[in-house]
Amino acid sequence: MALKFDTSFDPLYGKGVSVAPDIQRITARNPSPFTFHGTNSYIVGSNTLAVIDPGPDDEAHLQTLLDVIAGRPVSHIFVSHTHRDHSPLAARLKERTGAPVLAEGPHRPARPLHIGETNALDASADMAFVPDIALSDDEVVDGDGWSIRTVLTPGHTANHAVFALEGTGILFSADHVMAWATSIVAPPDGAMADYMASLDRLIERRDRLLLPGHGGPVTAPRAFMRGLKTHRKMRERAILERVRAGDRTIVDMVKAIYRDTDPRLHGAAGLSVLAHLEDLVARGLVGTDGDPAIAGIFVPAA
Repeated sequence: MALKFDTSFDPLYGKGVSVAPDIQRITARNPSPFTFHGTNSYIVGSNTLAVIDPGPDDEAHLQTLLDVIAGRPVSHIFVSHTHRDHSPLAARLKERTGAPVLAEGPHRPARPLHIGETNALDASADMAFVPDIALSDDEVVDGDGWSIRTVLTPGHTANHAVFALEGTGILFSADHVMAWATSIVAPPDGAMADYMASLDRLIERRDRLLLPGHGGPVTAPRAFMRGLKTHRKMRERAILERVRAGDRTIVDMVKAIYRDTDPRLHGAAGLSVLAHLEDLVARGLVGTDGDPAIAGIFVPAA
């Protein structure tokens, strides 16, 4: 399918929105070019609850979560990954509910930093986060009338996970798959090869509905994810074409490939190009002197 993004979304700040039986969505008021209208938190269950992705450390969002919880017990707090728009509120929600926090693990880069490299993404990472319970791949957590399976999906971050609500065909896809835009894959926190492998894994699952970390649902997941895969492959080809046409720097590639993109996103676009170039260098399709770097010089493979 041709990839078509859906940007029709009403966040209804300050309210819980029923998106499926026993699932409510609460959107934090933290809109930006990277978060769309804000971060989606989800409350699962009817009696004893689970919370997925508490969101940013925001007092109003915490209060809305507590209002929707409405005094019911919370048994688990799941966190998909450690970006500051998803994980920081977990600690305060744990204080208010007593529920343990579950996630793949603390924040870490997808690869070691190269000599002289600094991580431009440090400010977006929740480095203080440590889960009470570390989740392994395919692990199932049983709650009151619900079971949630962890599916590890590194790519956007090294510790990214999505959560499947067993027996429903519903998957909480966090930032790996979103209806409104592609996920940012930015080294050293993310890796394109990991992202593509995780995408293939989700395509194979055959879920019927994805509830993402930003924006509205993905209602035809397999077709949409195949479109995402094609989109990434087309981006890869565009980068290869720019290198073969004589572009040697990421800055020049971004100017050509992302000329119709909001300039505020060009920094993220540069990191996305780097993610593709890391993969292309590893596969022997592009050459560079030393490790692929944001300021590196790239040439066609010999």
